[in-house]
Amino acid sequence: MTVDHPAPAPPSGPVPYEKDYALGLLRDMLRVRRLEEKCAELYGAGKIRGFLHLYIGEEATAVGALHALTSGDNIVATYREHAHALVRGMEMGVLMAEMYGKYEGCAHGRGGSMHLFDRKRQLFGGNAIVGGSLPLAVGLALAQKMQGGDGITACFFGDGAVAEGAFHESMNLAALWKLPMLFCCENNLYAMGTAIERSQSQTDLCAKAAAYNVPARSADGMDVVAVHEATREAAASVRSAQNPVFLEFKTYRFRAHSMYDAELYREKSEVEQWKTRGPIHTFTARLKAECKLSEDEFIALDSAAQAEVESAVAFAEAGTWERVENLLTDLYTATGQTP
Repeated sequence: MTVDHPAPAPPSGPVPYEKDYALGLLRDMLRVRRLEEKCAELYGAGKIRGFLHLYIGEEATAVGALHALTSGDNIVATYREHAHALVRGMEMGVLMAEMYGKYEGCAHGRGGSMHLFDRKRQLFGGNAIVGGSLPLAVGLALAQKMQGGDGITACFFGDGAVAEGAFHESMNLAALWKLPMLFCCENNLYAMGTAIERSQSQTDLCAKAAAYNVPARSADGMDVVAVHEATREAAASVRSAQNPVFLEFKTYRFRAHSMYDAELYREKSEVEQWKTRGPIHTFTARLKAECKLSEDEFIALDSAAQAEVESAVAFAEAGTWERVENLLTDLYTATGQTP
């Protein structure tokens, strides 16, 4: 028996940004959507292998949040992190090459879909372990506090991670040590195939954060404006008070948990209802209503996103496999040396 999760009302109100800035948000949501649609196609063709977790439907969360952070902030993500890497600035071709397992990928093809990493952009990786990113983020935030400056660490994780011990340990330490850390919970209502009501006796996730005296608030994760504003305010609070903040983004994935998922745990009608709240078309409708976007401009943005995807695929296809003699490199670091 499935649990019913009715979709909330669509977002309303004016878009409080100038046209160019608003179109930048839409552009990135389209880039993420077209990339992931292509990834699903390539997975079916056997070009991408292993596990593949798609972000389709959740684009407003990564785009809205990351646009509110600075290049000096650390980003730590989950295994559903293609959007975070792309919006953070990783070249789509490099990202696609990593998914292909090619040497030109961000980890030379060794990490794949779940382990995108870019030290230069302070993207400290996706993590295949549920909740595994949280203790790492605490360490990064502690380093920032010890080194000084106004950088913060934003850690993204799902609602399932809130039931892990690592979440509670991390919240406790971040609060005790007054760390500059932003906890970003992407609550898509299902931990793999388990509805949140079936796995957690307390479904008010902000209450769990408040138990550690951490300021907490929820935002509509399907509304890029709501996500952006909530993250901007929370990040400013973390920087000024040097204390952690917890944000819950209430979102929804339109695809199954992974490409291996038979998706028997929710009704198709529920998914279709949530699709009417899709972050791209609702934001597009608002921009058109405010005369900040024409249909021709939308088509141009979408065409550019699709062209970027095709270029990324060509880059990955032309990529090379790592040479066998290199397979033991980057495994160990000699004492006193920096990798």
